[in-house]
Amino acid sequence: MIKLTRPDCPNPRALEKGNYKHANNKEALRNAASGKCMYCESKISHVDHAHIEHIKPKAADKFPELEFVWSNLGYSCEICNGHKHDKYIADTPYIDPYAENPEAHIVFHGWVLFPKNGSERGELTITDLGLNRPELIEQRQERIEKFILAINACYRTNNETLRNAALKSLGQEALPDKEYSYAILCTLKAHDIPL
Repeated sequence: MIKLTRPDCPNPRALEKGNYKHANNKEALRNAASGKCMYCESKISHVDHAHIEHIKPKAADKFPELEFVWSNLGYSCEICNGHKHDKYIADTPYIDPYAENPEAHIVFHGWVLFPKNGSERGELTITDLGLNRPELIEQRQERIEKFILAINACYRTNNETLRNAALKSLGQEALPDKEYSYAILCTLKAHDIPL
């Protein structure tokens, strides 16, 4: 999960008319998330239609007044949203990547996500959204292992110019549009590679 910038709502009239799934609004949120789930960072548009989901649940006993509020909508995969259901608790809300920096609450060690510095919100977000579900761990592990092989290959050259160019190129994999970019960023930091 990375910090996202919420765009202005392209079609506020759709929200006013009770349509939070309007195509223009969905596209704006998709672009803001680089086609990735706002929670697990999996690229979803090539395998699923993705969903506009409510950060705070719209259920009648939760936050029905936020159903058509732009700041409560995000681009999510069905799996993360399905894990969430209506477990949301107001005093320990899930991390909202549009409103705060997730790095304050979660960190990767390898391909597994952990709460940072005992963050309860980090722990609840990881647990309730299933951010360490087996299929995600498998995908991240595969990506990180290949990435570490590439890092090691960079250090095998004696030519410092070539090494630095290769490491700089690898740093591009931590850009927000890349799948699992936060896991890659944590890997770069763990290997003391300057960003």
